[in-house]
Amino acid sequence: MSSFSLTALFVTIAHIAIASGVTVHVLLYKRNIGTSISWMGIAWLSPFIGGLLYFAMGVNRVQRRAKRLRRERSHLFVVDQIAPADLAADPLTPLEYAIGRLTGLSTESGNRIEMLRNGDEAYPGMLAAIDAATASVGICSYIFRADVAGEPFIDALIRAHGRGVQVRVLIDGIGGGYFLSRTYNRLRKAGVPVDRFLHSYFPWRTPFLNLRNHRKLLVVDGRIAFTGGINIGAENLLATNPPHPVRDTHFRIEGPVVEQLVEVFADDWLYETGEKLLSDAWFPNLAPVGQVMARVVTSGPDEDLEQIEFVALHAISCARRSIRVVTPYYLPPELLTTALGLAAMRGVTVDLVVPEKSNHAFLDWARRVPLRVLLEAGCRIWLRPEPFDHSKLMTVDDSWSLIGSANWDTRSFRLNFELNVEIQDPAFAQSLIQATQAGRQLDLATLDSEPLLFRLRNSAARLLQPYL
Repeated sequence: MSSFSLTALFVTIAHIAIASGVTVHVLLYKRNIGTSISWMGIAWLSPFIGGLLYFAMGVNRVQRRAKRLRRERSHLFVVDQIAPADLAADPLTPLEYAIGRLTGLSTESGNRIEMLRNGDEAYPGMLAAIDAATASVGICSYIFRADVAGEPFIDALIRAHGRGVQVRVLIDGIGGGYFLSRTYNRLRKAGVPVDRFLHSYFPWRTPFLNLRNHRKLLVVDGRIAFTGGINIGAENLLATNPPHPVRDTHFRIEGPVVEQLVEVFADDWLYETGEKLLSDAWFPNLAPVGQVMARVVTSGPDEDLEQIEFVALHAISCARRSIRVVTPYYLPPELLTTALGLAAMRGVTVDLVVPEKSNHAFLDWARRVPLRVLLEAGCRIWLRPEPFDHSKLMTVDDSWSLIGSANWDTRSFRLNFELNVEIQDPAFAQSLIQATQAGRQLDLATLDSEPLLFRLRNSAARLLQPYL
């Protein structure tokens, strides 16, 4: 047998072995049928490349719950059933019950929440809180640039560490810069405890593009928290006229629900570093400071898998009058699009607010297909003009809200670590609606008028939804 034939035989056997391994892993660990078929097809039809793509993007290497923070918690959900009187008094009572069952957490009353628009409003408050810290500062950010926006944060964190505050900083290993993170390097050089979430220069140890920590969270002294959609970068400072401005929404939170937010940071820090944050510096006693009821909802590719997605589904099913979703990207699992369409068909006013142009043209192409489905069902689609709005907000019946880091796409619902907060307060819901007024309305005639080539492009882009 010639050397060429031996090489061809070896390559064939290697391809069959790799594709077979991918198939076995998919059959054992993937729950979604469409995604499973796609990965197996890629593995068999794209020799070696398909296996490499699956290894980099398809394998969940995260096993967190075995190392989750263990401490006595006073806010665990303990209600066994819904009282008929409660159901009659508030139609959203089943939603309260369902989210409690999902998260294992009860809603906390006595909170105060302030909305902050863009980095222009959010950053000064966050920096002031860090400078006023006396016990602890924990910050987790998907993007943390060492630029005109990030440098003041780096300096404030170094100052806090220097005066004896327990400072912990967690930056995502991809979003914060895979090859180089100036923020990480500066903080580490200054002696500040800092780590990069799921980061390794060895490919076999890195989940790579998937399984990212997309959360944006700052907790100070265990009493004040900032969370929402804003990363730390110059693009969020609209007053400075950055080249690619980004509008966004963030929130300052005080009250008993802050304990749940600190737990999220402490769990992430424990997983990445092995250090437990259990002292009073992180978990002080918290007294009521307002009237808002709130609860944390997390999601990630572990035991919290699809949790935020399920909360959104429950909220849609419980809606009686209105649903309003604001998101920078709209490519969710098909079940959510179906649920919104069914809500509109039963008479609920469904409004979806998305940017006219996002910062990813490919995602804009792919979203045209599900947007058509919503329009055909009677939903209203609103396109907000530039600058690009990165906010992620949801309201139901003008009284229930969901805020946080999760986009309405498969990556946020099923692949990333995300952090949202459920809020039960009509005044707060109204403030969200007023802060993100709708723009131009999209109609079916506009979609129908697109050239055939564009429609083919959009449909082809849609096929990659599980990986976008």
